[in-house]
Parts: sequence; C-alpha cells; structure tokens
Amino acid sequence: MKKSKKRMLAMALSAAMAMSLLAGCSGGSDNPPAKESSGAAQESKSGENTPSPSKEEAQGDGDISLVMSWWGNQTRNERTTKALNLYSEQTGISVEGQFYQWDDYWNKMSTSAAGNSLPDIIQMDYAYIAQYVDSGELIDLTPYIDSGAIDTTNIESSVLETGKVNDKVYGMVAGLTCVCLFYNKTVTDSLGIEIKNNMTIDEFVDIAKEVTDKTGYRANLISRSSYLSYWARAKGIPIVEAASPVDSYEPYVEVFKLLEDGVKEGWHLTPDCIDSSAIETDPLVYGSGPETMAWCTVNGGSNLLTSFQDSAPEGVEIGLTTLPTSNPKASNSLGVSQFFCVSSDCKDVDAAVALIDWLINSTECNEILLAERGVPASSLVADALSPQLNETTAKAMDYVVNVIEVNCSPMDPPTPDGSSELSSTLAKLQEAVGYGEMSADEAAQEYYNKMIELWGE
Repeated sequence: MKKSKKRMLAMALSAAMAMSLLAGCSGGSDNPPAKESSGAAQESKSGENTPSPSKEEAQGDGDISLVMSWWGNQTRNERTTKALNLYSEQTGISVEGQFYQWDDYWNKMSTSAAGNSLPDIIQMDYAYIAQYVDSGELIDLTPYIDSGAIDTTNIESSVLETGKVNDKVYGMVAGLTCVCLFYNKTVTDSLGIEIKNNMTIDEFVDIAKEVTDKTGYRANLISRSSYLSYWARAKGIPIVEAASPVDSYEPYVEVFKLLEDGVKEGWHLTPDCIDSSAIETDPLVYGSGPETMAWCTVNGGSNLLTSFQDSAPEGVEIGLTTLPTSNPKASNSLGVSQFFCVSSDCKDVDAAVALIDWLINSTECNEILLAERGVPASSLVADALSPQLNETTAKAMDYVVNVIEVNCSPMDPPTPDGSSELSSTLAKLQEAVGYGEMSADEAAQEYYNKMIELWGE
C-alpha cells in the first residue's frame, strides 16, 4: 500500500471516529466492579501519575513470563503463536498464548475479571473497551506513549484516538477493517453472475433467487446483528434506542420482512443450517452439500477473508463485496478490528507494553501476522508489508482502502450498557422468524419493546 493511500485512510478515520470519542464512556453492569489497578502507568492514590517508563525500562529483565489472549480462527491462532514464539526467542520473555472462539473468549474474560486473573495482554473489541475501562480492568497506556515505550510515530492521530476512553489511551489498534459480504465466487462465476459493490437490496435478492434456483445454495444475510446495523445506518434510524429514539416499531419491520420473505421464497438459509460460531463451521465453507450451505455470508471483518479462504473447500474462491443497502455511503464505515490492551491484573506492565509495541511496530512480526487482523495501524509497517501480501490478503486490504474508505460515513459509537441483552433478543427473534414461528411484524414489535424496556421511552 502506498503511503498516500494509508494517509487517506487515516484522514477519513479522523472524521469517522469523532462520534465514538464522544460516546466512549458507557459502562457495563455485567462486568465486575472497578478495582485498584496495578502497573507503572496507573494513577497513584494521590491522583498523580507515576513516572513514565523509558523504552529500555519497558523491556524488563530477569525471568519474565506473560499471558496473551485472543479470539479468532485457526489462521490467526497459528500466525499469532508463531509471532509470539519469535518474540520469546529474541527477548527470552516467555509468552503463553490463550486462544478461544468468540463466545468462549468473552465468557472466559468475564470469569477472569471476577477472579482478578485477567491475562496480561487482552485482545479487545471496540464494543467492549469502554465497559472494561469503566470497571477498572485496563491500564492507561498514555504514559507509555508519551515516553516512547509504545512508538506511535507512524500511527496517525485519528487511528490512535480510537483507543481512547475519557481522554486516555487504553487500546492500541491491532488492525483496521470493515463489515463485508463474503461470497462463493466460484459459484457465481460459474453462473456468469458478476457481483458488484454497493448492490441495492432488490439487486441482491434477484441474484440470490437466481443462485438458489440454479444451484441450491442459499444466502446467509440476516443471521447476525451486523446486517441490521448496516441496514439501519442507511435508513438513518438507530439500532439501539439509547442512541436516538424512534417513535414506533414500524421502521424495523422491513429488515425482518426481508428474512421472512427470503425463507418463504427459499433463497435464504433456515436457522438449522446456520452455525457462525467459528469460521470453519460457517455455512459458506462448511456443509454436506448446496442444500445446507450458503453462497454468501455477512461478516463484521473484511480482514477475515484469508481465514475464510483457508477454510474453504479445495477449488473454491471466496470473494468479498459490500452488503446490499439503499444508501452505500451511509451504511459503509471504517472500523477497528481489535485493540491490544494491558489488563490491570498484569504483574509486569513494562514487559506487556514492550510486547504490544513489538506487535504494532515490528515489520518482522507483521511479516508473520500478514495483516490477518486488518490494515496495520503503522503506515511504515503497512507500506513494508504490502508487497509481501498474498493475493487474498491484498484483496482484503484493497477493499478497505479503495471501496469503503472512499465512500463511507462515521462509524457508530460504542453500544450502551444493555446492548448485549438486546443482541441476544435479536438473535432469538431472527431464529423465530427464520423458523416461521413469528412474523416480521411481531419480531419488529418485540425488538422495539426490548429497547424501550432497556432504555425507556
């Protein structure tokens, strides 16, 4: 990637992140209460910051061991493990990696937080960072940035701002990404169907019907909350009532109706065929045959293209495009794939900070990771990495820069407290509509009523 493109991406992010910074203070009642945090970067009881460590001090000495946790897929697991092994060889610091699937990861983090035993370094999601900060689970990294222990010379300020909560940096961006539609390009090519970016919903439905009629493969568009959010942005209505209230459930009927009609007409997968708990079991790449598989699936991270491709059956090419929408510019947004954070349970913050600096800034490290977590935050790393990327990863990076970055709007602010409960309700409603147990109108009413229950009229 050329520096100019990377610079353009970061400039676009500066506007995109403005809303999120204003809303980065929401708390989470499901998290344990705040506790006194450890580490050199924390405030003392008098309220004054302890001295910032130098980069040399952050390397630590003696026998040091760290624990780092992440969620993801087998590709991410293998690459991260390989990178951490290299770090251990170079520094003598032992790094234990802990890998989980998405749901298991957050259950483990919640249990660990309650027991004051969080891993030293946490892979953190944008939706949860404010809640973890409010409950006292994360270390303020600002002093380490100020001292140079974390080198941010080649990270645009707009990108760095995404990890801020209450004007302090708690997360370093692991990669930049965006929501997308992965699809079986081998199938669509065989039918002579060209998948274009920024399809309308009607265009998508016509293609979905044709693919199902000719091959038996069905679409998997509305099994995740990602699509409801994407659709709602186009309509200018909130996915959560706390953001900007609407007066009726009626605006939400449309998106549930799309699922209802898709199942009745046969072009959308039914819930019994959908398992998105892991990439390896996603119906796009796993199933006994076309009747149980999808030709397309929604995903919140374009950076996962390589993992989907790695999991696909031999001879199948996975493509990516934008989700169908009535307003691409309003729906599209750039986002943060994950952050790297230091937990307040960390016993050697200096060593943890040094590892994060290496993950963010080492070209040697990122030649192993190969942008699997998204476009690297460091322009220097992104530029060095670009010529080395395989065709699949380069395609995902090009999608972020040349499809989304040039035609997007600010990302949504972090979701408020109670959003996980709303997401659970949404999943149950989508399943009920998919099984024909509830109408689109009934589902929209229940979704709206849940928002009112959570946040009031």
